[in-house]
Amino acid sequence: MNKGKVILGVLAGIAAGTTLGILLAPDKGSYTRHKISKKGNDYVDGLSEKFNDFIESVNNRFEKIKDDAIHMAKHGNAKAEEAQSKMANAANREPLPLN
Repeated sequence: MNKGKVILGVLAGIAAGTTLGILLAPDKGSYTRHKISKKGNDYVDGLSEKFNDFIESVNNRFEKIKDDAIHMAKHGNAKAEEAQSKMANAANREPLPLN
């Protein structure tokens, strides 16, 4: 099962359980609405923080991949120049006998 679906299911279950618990509590309506609103804001803040952490993680991975690609490109250019130099040197030499 997908990890994201499990987390989403758990969060939905927690939210539903909390909401039902608040609604069935013997408090005044205004106080109950205030508690529901506060819990909703807490969940939004928590999800927002997790989303920001996720975005930061993706950005860090992207930067690492980009840095690796730049390194590989520079290393590849050096290897290509080395191979080109070897070929040029080989072309300037006399051919080996084919006994």
